[in-house]
Amino acid sequence: MRSIKKLGLDFALIGAIALAAVFSGKDAKSDNVTAASGGGTQALYGNIPPDQIEFLSTGDRIKSVAASGSMMAIWETLEHGEKVECLDCIPSVEPLLYNPDPRIREIAAWWLRRRLFGVWGPGEVYQRTVNTLANDADPKRRAAAANALGEFLAAPGAEACATAIAQDGDPTVRAAAASALGRLNTEGRGGLTKALGDVDARVKLAGLASAGRVNDFTDIASVAKLTGDGDAAVRRRAAEVLGAMKAVDAVDGLTALLNDSDAEVRNSAAYALGQLHAASARGALDNLSKNDPNGLVRDTAAIALRRL
Repeated sequence: MRSIKKLGLDFALIGAIALAAVFSGKDAKSDNVTAASGGGTQALYGNIPPDQIEFLSTGDRIKSVAASGSMMAIWETLEHGEKVECLDCIPSVEPLLYNPDPRIREIAAWWLRRRLFGVWGPGEVYQRTVNTLANDADPKRRAAAANALGEFLAAPGAEACATAIAQDGDPTVRAAAASALGRLNTEGRGGLTKALGDVDARVKLAGLASAGRVNDFTDIASVAKLTGDGDAAVRRRAAEVLGAMKAVDAVDGLTALLNDSDAEVRNSAAYALGQLHAASARGALDNLSKNDPNGLVRDTAAIALRRL
């Protein structure tokens, strides 16, 4: 389909990290051993009464439920199988990364990223997910792969998502990749800035959501630029992020939004100015608190005035 530069994924290193994480906890078997036997759940839970113990899922149960399509059953079974090593379960769970239900996709990635074997090595699940994002012909599968890379919480996924934001022709995929960067807690070497400058509002909104949660994101100028966006939802979210980021350099743009035609945008701008303790906006906020046709906006402006 389209090319992607070599990511240089060190899957052996990732596998070693996963191995250490698994061995840091108590070992669990794939079958439920009764407390009376002195092993299994007793070794894990001690003397807790049996009726208060969450029994581990068996490998057979995981495979059966994965084929069932029942969200609740899949979620419960995989959650109870957190430390169950079942290599032949992986082919049954991997397709769930592309399930239409986002809750199923999330729990599948959660379970897979905890595997000791079969996920992190060259040619295994993680690398196949990266390749799906880069090369699959179906945009729905590419978007699901981006979501999965976010849930895997492994650093190489950030570069793959940043590349998708820059190169993928489908805005749904770019938005999913921007969301994944937020889950990975990284700006993706400029990937989020690229998302904020996208032509599609969905990508910009996903980028804003991630910008508001990523610790190393500092591109306030790109967020502030979106206070003039043609989409009201983008303007509103930009105001919220600027307030949360304590972006004092954006006070003028936020003050201008107090005259926005959209009440939600005015409300978000007033709240952000309160967060910034923007004394220069006092006059505009006072006018808003007395004259805005929307009661919620008037109340928000009055509260913001108290915070100046």
